[in-house]
Amino acid sequence: MRTRNVVLVVIFVLMAVLAWRNWTVFSELRPLSLVFVQVQAPLGIVMLVIIAVLVVVYFLYTVGLETAALLEVKRYARELLQTRKLAEDAETSRFTDLKKWLEAELSSIKAVQPSGLETKLQEVLTRIGQTETELRDDIEKAGNTIAAYIGELEDQITGKDAHKPPLR
Repeated sequence: MRTRNVVLVVIFVLMAVLAWRNWTVFSELRPLSLVFVQVQAPLGIVMLVIIAVLVVVYFLYTVGLETAALLEVKRYARELLQTRKLAEDAETSRFTDLKKWLEAELSSIKAVQPSGLETKLQEVLTRIGQTETELRDDIEKAGNTIAAYIGELEDQITGKDAHKPPLR
């Protein structure tokens, strides 16, 4: 439980004990002025009802806020999955294009100079390895960045974030 919720529960319990111990005073009829009208009502009970309504409204507001934050995290997670799928599809299409280019290059090398095939093949394989490594690194960096953003949001929602969000 968050600290503020614990404090509110403690205050609520203290108010309940105070009301219980002084119930006769709380339930005494007193003249109350409602600006234009004067009525006889127990002031203590009226104030307790007002405070109870405020507590319920606060808790409903907090639940709504947390629900909205959780829905936002869910939306970010969905966007992360879509981005990863898009990156994987792009990687697949790049490899397909690379395969086509490699086949065309190899067939042109075979037609022109069969003896230099081994050297050219080694160069192409080296380029493929470098391209694959760079692509994997870029995808991993993008995934780490998005995961960090989601982690920050989760920390802010759960209250574990030590940093205050920037003012807008």
